[in-house]
Amino acid sequence: MEPLKKNKLFQFLNFRSHHSGPVSFLKHFSYKDIKRATDNFRRIIDNSSSGVVYRAHFKGDKIFLVKEVRGFSEEDDAFYREVQLLGRIHHRHIAVLGGFSTGRKRFLVFENIENGSLKEHLNDPLMTPLNWRTRLKIAIGVAAALEYLFYFCDPPVHHISISSSTVMLDENFAPKLSDVGIFGSAGTPHSSCPKDCTSQQCGNIVFQLGVLILELITGQSSGEEGGVDLIEWVQESSFQDTIHNMIDPDLGNNYDSRELKGLLAVARLCVKSSDKPTVFVSQIFWYLQKKLGITDELN
Repeated sequence: MEPLKKNKLFQFLNFRSHHSGPVSFLKHFSYKDIKRATDNFRRIIDNSSSGVVYRAHFKGDKIFLVKEVRGFSEEDDAFYREVQLLGRIHHRHIAVLGGFSTGRKRFLVFENIENGSLKEHLNDPLMTPLNWRTRLKIAIGVAAALEYLFYFCDPPVHHISISSSTVMLDENFAPKLSDVGIFGSAGTPHSSCPKDCTSQQCGNIVFQLGVLILELITGQSSGEEGGVDLIEWVQESSFQDTIHNMIDPDLGNNYDSRELKGLLAVARLCVKSSDKPTVFVSQIFWYLQKKLGITDELN
């Protein structure tokens, strides 16, 4: 890294605002480090317009996630501000930023994704099927992470992508959101929302949470080719008559009917929020905890 750019980075990472926590120690990886750890960029987890996501093996037994970051120019300070923000975020259901790379491409390196992505476990028959209790814990874990980002970060974080591809699982199958930030793909900050966010941006995040819950219940990806449109299904007036046909076969009969109906009620509310929130994240988290009795425990 050139001395000027290195100094600029350290200037950003050493900054402390009155409202922020300390920035975790972050390791700088070279392009060669990233290339070697991803087996020459062959270990692809996901590929989208915002960048490619890889599974990485550095020295030691831990498995990491490497996320390519696009849309920042060479001289753009926005990337360093993004690194600074992510280094201050501390929540057990948000992937921990452990390092970064500023070589010919820019990468973020996240720790502890031992069990890969949720999508792999729902779609790959060779992966360990997730039991009902684990699926409940994933749902409430993601809701807990959103509550933290919306209400306990200053400024609130509203650039969040929730899908089975961006929810990673650690060694205990606890969920970790891996696509969080303050900048969009063009390197520009998203508009700031109040903590009782009522914008389309926040509505879209709630919508994504609803889709994720439907995928946890059915084991299907919404809108996948040849599959059922889960959003259309859950909004049908007679959808309860077909619930037994939609449950993930991997679950068999090993689920709680009351909890299932409660999750579906939450999902129905969430998918109505694509334009404007019809339910708030704090309400969802409260409902899952208090009404359904789902606890967000470490084990």
